[in-house]
Amino acid sequence: MGQLDGKVAFITGLARGQGRSHALTLAREGAAIIGLDLCGKPSTTAYPGTTESDLQETVRQVEELGGQIFVDIADTRDYAQVKDVFDRGIEQFGRVDIVVPNAGICSGAKTWEIDPEDWREMVDINLNGVFHTVKAAIPTMIAQNQGGSIVFIGSTEALKGAENISSYAAAKHGVTGLMTSLARELGQYNIRVNSVNPTCVDTDMINNDFVYGLFRPDLDKPTREDVIDTFAGTHILPVPWMQPQDVSNAILYLVTEPGRYITATPLVIDAGFIVKS
Repeated sequence: MGQLDGKVAFITGLARGQGRSHALTLAREGAAIIGLDLCGKPSTTAYPGTTESDLQETVRQVEELGGQIFVDIADTRDYAQVKDVFDRGIEQFGRVDIVVPNAGICSGAKTWEIDPEDWREMVDINLNGVFHTVKAAIPTMIAQNQGGSIVFIGSTEALKGAENISSYAAAKHGVTGLMTSLARELGQYNIRVNSVNPTCVDTDMINNDFVYGLFRPDLDKPTREDVIDTFAGTHILPVPWMQPQDVSNAILYLVTEPGRYITATPLVIDAGFIVKS
């Protein structure tokens, strides 16, 4: 018996990285998965985009666990695409209990040097896409009249600012505001709304030349080895970054019985980053 037997989770950006980890973690506990991913590269990111092969690998791994999953390619910037995937998933599984708007990107520059189109892409994916995800799912959750849980993927930068990634920090601050506002609106329906706010997570989002350069601007072409100590120096605990599973474990806590009275909470998982910095 899993903690989420009979439940259905809607997850965006699940082709790889954190999203795949979240899907596998919830499926391992019995949840069926409805999911989508862009399977492409946004124009502003410094790392490769996801692929259809990545998405199918997530499907393979969920099914290998014995789980059920429905996925398709969609762009969270387009509400109609998000709603279409969600609705077809509901046709297959009949309900939704958990929503994890995970899809997001990271890029940046000095604020005054950010191209307006680049700023718009950041906000469109990291904030508007999150809104589209919950907008698609919430009416069904309310109509079911059986409660539910929404977990936003924030960041330490959703709670504080940072040099060179102001567009990312601004969008993630918006996610925090959306989270607390929705918690107020949905409490009467016994739908809980929280966010998880990790420090750097060991995915493609930090493993790229842009982020390495932020941490070691003294080097022309810093490598992963070059930045490990610098990353670790930002934390109280002696670790450079965390794994996607660490974030997934926090999500699992929030969407299961142990987290039943937690709502409107920005849960920080940061190895002491915010306090130290």
